[in-house]
Amino acid sequence: MRLNLRRAAKRRLPKRERVALYVPRLPDTVWSVDFMSDALACGRRLRTFNVVDDFNREVLHIEMDTSINSHRLVRVFEQIKHDHGLPQVVRSDNGPEFLGEAFTSWLKVNGVAIQYIQPGKPNQNAFIERFNRTFREEVLDQHLFTRLDDIREATHWWMIDYNEQRPHDALGGLTPTEYRNQHARRSTFGVSA
Repeated sequence: MRLNLRRAAKRRLPKRERVALYVPRLPDTVWSVDFMSDALACGRRLRTFNVVDDFNREVLHIEMDTSINSHRLVRVFEQIKHDHGLPQVVRSDNGPEFLGEAFTSWLKVNGVAIQYIQPGKPNQNAFIERFNRTFREEVLDQHLFTRLDDIREATHWWMIDYNEQRPHDALGGLTPTEYRNQHARRSTFGVSA
């Protein structure tokens, strides 16, 4: 016998305009952001918040903790702003952290536009999705971490290798750091990129 139980109303996301994946011609134009989930050896869940510059595929920050909310994103972006500056646009999915008042207000106050991808279309955020796959394969799936500090340290050294040592096919065989530096030299000498 089936009982007619009331279901909670499904929260509808606003329709998002389909936007072709834009490849920036300048650094700090569009940064893609996303979350990943994993677990420590003891089973305790953890989340990573990843930030990548779409121009040169440089990983700018990976924040890790058992929980990361909208207010935490603001603190992360304040740190990135201090260390690196800010982009013109942040591209993200429709996760609750990205829709939170604290984060959206902070972006607005700091002059950063936010571009949401359409729900269920992760290919519209392809740069960060590809990065997430690489990070999962090379760090999260390669080690069995027992402490958050261990995964943070491994990630720190991996980020240095990823940005400064590893050539990327999409960047003409250059590392993200070399690609950014090459662009800076061209800009300095008036050569178009």
